[in-house]
Amino acid sequence: MAKITFITSDGETTMVEGTSGSVMELAVQNNIQGIDGDCGGVCSCATCHVHVDSRFVERTGEASEIEMDMLELDDNVNEFSRLSCQLSISEELDGLILRVAK
Repeated sequence: MAKITFITSDGETTMVEGTSGSVMELAVQNNIQGIDGDCGGVCSCATCHVHVDSRFVERTGEASEIEMDMLELDDNVNEFSRLSCQLSISEELDGLILRVAK
């Protein structure tokens, strides 16, 4: 099980727990403001854009080329940007902190 903390653009902090699936699915199931997942998790909309806390970048790994292409379309991209639909829940992500992109 992984405990993941989301910090929304208005500063609201919510910790949720998950055992499988994507981080985007977990966020949508828990009504995290700013995570829409309009494409259903197929990496084609960027409505699940998050910024990974710098302490967790190595745990989440690098974005794929397709993910990077989608992120390039978003104005709020930085070096910590990821699409939460491309992050699979695992014990490795326990304690993960994500800031929801504006």
